[in-house]
Amino acid sequence: MTEFDFVVVGAGSAGAVVADRLSENGKYTVCLLEAGGSDRNFWIWMPIGYGKAFYSAPINWMYRTEPDPELDNRSGYWPRGKVLGGSSSINAMVYIRGQHADFDDWRELGNPGWGFSEVLPFFKKMETNDLGADDYRGGSGPQYVSTMRRDLHPLCDVFLDGAQEVGYKFNADFNGADQEGVGLYQNTSKNGFRMSTARAYLGRARKRKNLRVETRALAQRILLKDQKAVGVAYMQNGIAKTVKARKEVILSAGAVNSPQLLMLSGIGSGDALKQHGLDVAVHSPAVGQNLQDHLGLDHLYRSKVPTLNTQLHPWWGKALQGLRYVLTRRGPLSLSVNQAGGFVRTSEKCLRPNMQLYFSPVSYTRAPAGQRPLMNPDPFPGFLLGIQPTRPTSRGDIGLRSADPEDAPLIRPNSLSTEEDRREMIEGSKVMRMIAQSPAMQAVIDEEIVPGPTVQSDEEMLADVRARSSTVFHPVSTCRMGPDPQTNVVDARLRVYGVAGLRVVDASIFPTVTSGNTNAPTIMVGEKASEMILQDHSAG
Repeated sequence: MTEFDFVVVGAGSAGAVVADRLSENGKYTVCLLEAGGSDRNFWIWMPIGYGKAFYSAPINWMYRTEPDPELDNRSGYWPRGKVLGGSSSINAMVYIRGQHADFDDWRELGNPGWGFSEVLPFFKKMETNDLGADDYRGGSGPQYVSTMRRDLHPLCDVFLDGAQEVGYKFNADFNGADQEGVGLYQNTSKNGFRMSTARAYLGRARKRKNLRVETRALAQRILLKDQKAVGVAYMQNGIAKTVKARKEVILSAGAVNSPQLLMLSGIGSGDALKQHGLDVAVHSPAVGQNLQDHLGLDHLYRSKVPTLNTQLHPWWGKALQGLRYVLTRRGPLSLSVNQAGGFVRTSEKCLRPNMQLYFSPVSYTRAPAGQRPLMNPDPFPGFLLGIQPTRPTSRGDIGLRSADPEDAPLIRPNSLSTEEDRREMIEGSKVMRMIAQSPAMQAVIDEEIVPGPTVQSDEEMLADVRARSSTVFHPVSTCRMGPDPQTNVVDARLRVYGVAGLRVVDASIFPTVTSGNTNAPTIMVGEKASEMILQDHSAG
């Protein structure tokens, strides 16, 4: 048995941060376990390559959900990173913190220290923004954040003009003083390469002798002794191994795998654990509960003017843009396809923006189910508008399929299970139609391909939502932070209730889903948790 001060499970958006920060001062030894392998993969490093990483078994858990009743009983596809960097290595790289009020809500739910004024220093600490530091943005952190303006497709400006024509204001920085408005997204890239947490944090941390990174190491269970976490059992290349933690085990396996590992370790609902023949170490009924996620829908349009389809569909276009990328790290292959968008209110009754918008100058109407062939778009010029309600009220859960750690967990999203969520999806559909009817957009739209002009009534729009909407890959809250151990899993310092020496540090601790993409706030959680852990052990 090998022994370290800290054992971190999962090298993803939060785990890589924790491993870096805990090993930074040289005082502690850290072992980082990652079920996947190296992130040195062309499709990971090239930004638009996420269309390949999105459906690649060697670097992706490729989960499927249980049939979702309100989505016509469809089984959803949930990609999750199984590689150094976790989902930050396979996501679309959009960098969004969330609304200031999201974090104030966290604090008001009984989590002291998690209001916006208290998490802002950690957002700034983690970030180097290419526009420089200011009151809201960081200028010297490991996580590089890029402005994409120089290589954006010109149709992005048409979208911005159209959105402003229908009454939405322009916002130069969604992560600044206010989130509301339409504008251009920033992403986690640098010099034409993806900037995952593996590159941002582990790239420097792995040079330290006090950090050991073990890849292809699938955690089987947390080792407990007298209600204290003392290590982790894992499988590596078919060999059973254990690693001991002198101080703490930190679980950063993500919103799907963290609750799964807790349950496999006997921490969860006693009745559910017994059904799988597992001994109950700690009855914690909230483990795996409170699953929240963003649901999205696209409208696709045929364009009168060239789009990225025009550049990337023909073989010679692929070759030309590939050569441009190799030689200059510029052009469409250096970007995400989510280039413009915004955060808007669908009615005057909304106190805060309740809808996120996406604009992508590309379309792929003939994509196989569950795939995104970004390098093989439609043979005609097209683009898409997308929406996702920012704060859904539906709640799902994660459960065990069996007591075998290699079995995928049960994922039950329970999407659209509330009237409010169904209403907001209809409102979002109307927002896309309204923007598409603006003079600027009408000048470039040839026709609406999907869902098409026959879909007009609320009932028809809801039927379209049920038939086509899908996750936007932002699952959170399955090990929720809060003051009541019966309805939450961790306290405000992310310590697991009922177990000493065990914390959860990833998106599963979010009390509520943030308004937008979840990678940035997950990295922030890693930064804030690292400081709390170091504080708690400073006397030692």
